[in-house]
Amino acid sequence: MKNILVIEDDQLILKMVEFRLKKDGHNIKLADNGNAGIEAIDDINPDLIITDIMVPFKSGIEIIEYARNKRPDTPIIVLSSLGEEEGTVMEAFNLGVSDFVPKPFNPNELAIRVKRLFKN
Repeated sequence: MKNILVIEDDQLILKMVEFRLKKDGHNIKLADNGNAGIEAIDDINPDLIITDIMVPFKSGIEIIEYARNKRPDTPIIVLSSLGEEEGTVMEAFNLGVSDFVPKPFNPNELAIRVKRLFKN
């Protein structure tokens, strides 16, 4: 059982990801903005961070930078709509994210990607 932190401001996506990953037996901590996400990184020491790029208060990039400084080996999956954010997604990869899932996405695909990360 892994501790997974999900940082996403869209409540529907947040609940969908929580439901799907709990089905696989994971402990899920939810944060609907960047500040809450950064606090949760310190509080729960997540085994995996899933974050959107565009979240209130702190951007996904700021969250990734913080996580890399505090927990350099924690895998990070970025959820994002492409488009104007394309350069930001490349920046996220340069900061060392593990995977990228474009929105909209199938929650089962996300669950498979999560399983794959925990096998390594």
